[in-house]
Amino acid sequence: MTLPGFAARDVETEPGVRIRVHEAGSGPPVLLLHGWPQTSAMWHAVAPDLARDHTVVAADLRGYGASTAPPGARFDKRAMARDQLAVMAALGHERFAVVGHDRGARCAYRLALDHPDAVTALAVLDVLPTGDVFAGVDAAFALAAWHWFFLAQPGGVPERMILADPDAFFARYVPDPVPHRDAWRRPEVVAAMCADYRAAATVDAADDEADRGRRGIGCPTLVLWGASGPLGRAPDVLGTWRRWAPAATGRALDCGHHPAEERPGETLDELRNLLAP
Repeated sequence: MTLPGFAARDVETEPGVRIRVHEAGSGPPVLLLHGWPQTSAMWHAVAPDLARDHTVVAADLRGYGASTAPPGARFDKRAMARDQLAVMAALGHERFAVVGHDRGARCAYRLALDHPDAVTALAVLDVLPTGDVFAGVDAAFALAAWHWFFLAQPGGVPERMILADPDAFFARYVPDPVPHRDAWRRPEVVAAMCADYRAAATVDAADDEADRGRRGIGCPTLVLWGASGPLGRAPDVLGTWRRWAPAATGRALDCGHHPAEERPGETLDELRNLLAP
């Protein structure tokens, strides 16, 4: 499924890395970044309305969906953030807001940390910073989010196991598997997802720890999470984010892990408040 009314194009950000983007609307630019194991189609209930008064760009992360990455490509969020900076520059947007869910939110906050002059506003949906996640791992998290540790295993083991029945593995994690199914059945996409999680457990966590207390996010920041999702059990979601973005605001919505799909109207209202001039 593509986003209705959006024009698709590919942008090459480095040799072998081609990012599929969907663009519509006019006005201040907003970049939307999806989560795992999804594609930019996850924004179908939010993006068209947002495009009424914004230029909306919905991108597939490198290796996900219709985007590509060669074998051996980096999947740390610093590299993935550079992709999106290059995408927006190619589309004529030097400064823009960025909204991310799940893995896309990790790319989004890294964009805001590494390229503060480019990011005008940040919204992160149902995540905590990667460094904080790993610092707080306990038995409950490990059991609930076991895929973090499974996907990060080396040697191609998770890829082989997942490809035996990708629909059975991935479908449990998304509200609607249909828009993303063709992508996650491809071996190169499964490999990219595993590379993403391996990078999270190593480079991304280390990058966060290197920045902790030294760099922060100064732009307006919105934090949304699901009260019945994984962050509903976290003790202080907003407080954790305020250690990175002191002016962050936000709240829990009455939903699970996917606010943009489970509560699109409320998510859109919150985003409009963040993006208001």
